[in-house]
Amino acid sequence: MRIPYIHDFEEWRTGFEFYYPVKVRFSETDLFGHLNNTVPFIYFEQARIEFLKQLGFMQNWLDPSNESIPVVANLQCDFLKQVFFDQELRVYVKAASVGNSSVDIHYMGVNADHQPVFCGRGTMVQMAKKTGKGLPWTEEQKELFGIPAAKIDG
Repeated sequence: MRIPYIHDFEEWRTGFEFYYPVKVRFSETDLFGHLNNTVPFIYFEQARIEFLKQLGFMQNWLDPSNESIPVVANLQCDFLKQVFFDQELRVYVKAASVGNSSVDIHYMGVNADHQPVFCGRGTMVQMAKKTGKGLPWTEEQKELFGIPAAKIDG
């Protein structure tokens, strides 16, 4: 298994704590009976939002008086095993590194046998509503991500 953003899969895997449970719906499968390749991105979104709510970010971003919003800048998925209708999955989420106004978020979907079925990563940027430019994280926000200082840029 060669995935560019993962140097040591087992070490990477142990870094996850938060997960969001999903059950594969019939409408999420394709003609061949397995999970459509677009669906993990929806699962990533659900898990990311719940993760960010747990950290306290979403409540602030949803406040109309707040000056910042989150924007997904890129997103990718690597498929490891087939997934089928009615399977129960856990979609794990973690912040892998934090930049000045961005955060690299990693995902891992596992089946009931704890086998990874897909993984992914994406960059999310905190932007100013008025200007559309990156809005730097505060030190408090950086700490909420739970990233070791060595993986925080800027």
